[in-house]
Amino acid sequence: MTAGAATIDSGALLVVSIMLPVTGMLAVIVSPARRSEQVALVILAASLLTAVATAAEVLRTGEPIEYLLGNWRPPLGVALRADGLSVTLMVMASIVLSCVGLYASGSYLAPPDAHHSRSRTVFWTLLLGLSVALNTAFLAQDLFTLFVALELLTFSAVALVALDGRPTSLEAALRYLLLALAGSVFYLVGTAVLYGAYGRLDLSGLRQISRDDLATTFALSLMMTGLLVKTALFPMHLWLPPAHAGAPAAASALLSALVVKAPFFLIVLLWTGIAPRPFSVIAGQVLAILGMASIVFCSVMALRQSRLKLMIAYSTVAQVGYLFLVFPLTIGGTANLAWSGCVLQLVSHAFAKASMFLAAGVIAEVMGHDRISNLKGTFHAVPITLTAFALAGLSLIGLPISGGFSAKYMLLTAATEIGAWWIAGTILVGGLLAAGYVFKVLGQALAPPAEGFAAARSIPLHRELVVLVLASAAIAMGFLPLDPLPFITIGRMGLP
Repeated sequence: MTAGAATIDSGALLVVSIMLPVTGMLAVIVSPARRSEQVALVILAASLLTAVATAAEVLRTGEPIEYLLGNWRPPLGVALRADGLSVTLMVMASIVLSCVGLYASGSYLAPPDAHHSRSRTVFWTLLLGLSVALNTAFLAQDLFTLFVALELLTFSAVALVALDGRPTSLEAALRYLLLALAGSVFYLVGTAVLYGAYGRLDLSGLRQISRDDLATTFALSLMMTGLLVKTALFPMHLWLPPAHAGAPAAASALLSALVVKAPFFLIVLLWTGIAPRPFSVIAGQVLAILGMASIVFCSVMALRQSRLKLMIAYSTVAQVGYLFLVFPLTIGGTANLAWSGCVLQLVSHAFAKASMFLAAGVIAEVMGHDRISNLKGTFHAVPITLTAFALAGLSLIGLPISGGFSAKYMLLTAATEIGAWWIAGTILVGGLLAAGYVFKVLGQALAPPAEGFAAARSIPLHRELVVLVLASAAIAMGFLPLDPLPFITIGRMGLP
């Protein structure tokens, strides 16, 4: 244990956070098909409680929790560390995973006499695999363990995209896999360069000895490029819209809400923990420019889409762009406000976008399609779902009172205080474009149905309620004070 960290008893929570879903994966595999769903849902609920308990412990002590596997200190051993930011993301991920699990319950049913059902077992195994990967990514403190977490995350997400076995889904999954593997190669080569230069991969050690030299700059450039591919930032976003369009609604919700956020978290780790000052200044401007391009270009692309899921997919790339505006805003006295806005954007977007994709799945089932121009009568058929879609859309636009409003307000304030008007203008333009594509859908969906309209099928009430809960969570984030969030800075190296 390091000085200032919580005790080993608290550290056991970190091991449980990872091993609980691992145990769940094994239990789902060996369980009868008719029981796999119940097993997975129990494990997801237990994982959520563990994440909340970990966050409560960090908040109670005001210190990070650390755990050394085998009691070996880095660089020889592997360390897990939970600080204010990582436990915030763990709780967020656990909530989304639990909600998606509830939404999907009943979707992969096996015959009553079946002992094993491939699609049923695979879905719940992959869902728990995402939980393992995300918790590991948020807790690991060395670059190689983070690489392993990224790969587990990638392969679980790719398999979810291809789960229904349709040709379009398989093609989208293959494209995603190839680009994600290319990103992995960049990250791994960069990690090897850093190891050759410093002889260690633990973040705490690298933070103390990193130098402003060619090897460090080259390694960080490679690693960040690979992570940008996995984050789907413009212009490396080409895999994401087709993957969403072809994937089941539950998989799309996870891709947008969680899978693209973990690589961004790793970029923040590199930025705050290893990057020398000259590199961080230049790279910060580049990342912000790419973020601005994502906001504008992909918002315009969202406006041009004729299918609902494709529109939401391009919106994801646009909304992720806001996260990258934070890097040049961390200069001077606005750093706390900028980081708080970034984290609030990340969390509120996760809830809103998960709600939107699940809503799109409900709408496609009820209407028999997801063509925006033919959504008349949607509100008549699924009023709860469309209400949730509207609430999530308000958060994406950044209208009061919503989490999206608070996040964008903080980023906008930070930008104006340091005179970054180019960033402030992009935030405002992005909000207007988001209003365009959200109200485009609502205008059609709220229109009265045509004579003789009939829903293609009925939807279980619990699915609509899950969609509404996620959208309400995105709105509830807007009730937080419009001030820096002190919790996220607990134990976070490099944050003010």
